[in-house]
Amino acid sequence: MARLSGSGLFDDHVVYERPGSWTFAGGLLGEVVLDADRVHTRWPDRPPVTRPWTEGRPADALREAFAGVPLPAWNAYGWIAFEFAAPSPRGRLAHLIVPRVEVRAEDGRARITGVDAHETEQVAKLLLAEAESGAPAAGTPAPVDVRVGDAAYRAQVADAVAEIKAGRYQKVIVSRRLDISYPVDIVSTFVQGRRANTPARSFLLDMGGFQATGFSPEVLVSVDAAGRVMTQPLAGTRAFGLGAGADAEGREDLETDPKEIYEHAVSVRTSQDELYRVCDPATVQVTGFMTVKERGSVQHLGSTVSGVLAPGRTSWDALDALFPGVTASGIPKPEAIDAITRLDEHRGLYSGAVLTVSHDGALDSALVLRALYNRDGRAWLRAGAGIVDASTPEREYEETCEKLTSIAPHVVPLP
Repeated sequence: MARLSGSGLFDDHVVYERPGSWTFAGGLLGEVVLDADRVHTRWPDRPPVTRPWTEGRPADALREAFAGVPLPAWNAYGWIAFEFAAPSPRGRLAHLIVPRVEVRAEDGRARITGVDAHETEQVAKLLLAEAESGAPAAGTPAPVDVRVGDAAYRAQVADAVAEIKAGRYQKVIVSRRLDISYPVDIVSTFVQGRRANTPARSFLLDMGGFQATGFSPEVLVSVDAAGRVMTQPLAGTRAFGLGAGADAEGREDLETDPKEIYEHAVSVRTSQDELYRVCDPATVQVTGFMTVKERGSVQHLGSTVSGVLAPGRTSWDALDALFPGVTASGIPKPEAIDAITRLDEHRGLYSGAVLTVSHDGALDSALVLRALYNRDGRAWLRAGAGIVDASTPEREYEETCEKLTSIAPHVVPLP
């Protein structure tokens, strides 16, 4: 996947990893770009179309755009910004491509599909050369110092706690941005970071000049072709990878801390309520409640909430119901999103989603956390913490440091 991304064969491409499966999507066969006031579509053998949209929800605009795909079968890959859920959104909200070439790797075998024989032959040659030469070199990381900006972030947390105690909402995720002072090698960072992480999903993308790579700790929403829906909210965090004794102590603290247990329980309950809106209520269930999930430099409390779509509902409805992730926004969501627009700066892809959606109704999306972002030669990291009335600025700042450590030590400069 790294060699395909760094090969220069495709300007726009997405790598998406699910358990046991890797997909590379390269080149533009079709495209949907959703801005705050317009939707742009481009399909083969048709002129590009730009039209305004001001009514309905962003998920409806995407649903309508993909309803017009002039292909019998297709898969699309891309990203959705956090502002997709904002009451008055601005900027780019989503960007998805239907690729010219797809490479799907499972069980040590790769299957290539595409519309251009010459392109697929080039990809096949590159994959054969990769198989002969072994793992790619990934450059030397230049670790990023995560312990900066503490005063400003602690003040944000204190403001959020005050608003919670005033009864404005129950929980909100407040984040901080960490700018990187040097140009980054996004592909090498992906390789180095993936070796050190155990994500639920991973991704690497370069679309329209915007690059990002990340190691998502949780599935935002996954819907199969039969309409089975699954989400995996994580909430509650302690450091991991400090040694067997320290990790076990952190796990015990995580499982017995009333603040962490409360934070996780209300997140699971919110996810359950959201699935009731789009699923047959009798099918909604919680499994693996409060199981500890190890994700790189941190461990979380995690649960799985699932259900079956009600008649007339689609994967777009499930995405709309669950986006943004409760563990990256807050409770109740409308009030938390309003607070984020006041307490945080524009988020973009952070706490949004990278996703794939298919012609048969299947959809899979990863919550974008533990990620590196790069545009116009400027790179940055971002991390947040869930704030409830029992939060302290000192502990929440420490939690952001723990989360940033999932990627900060693995950032590789451009040579």
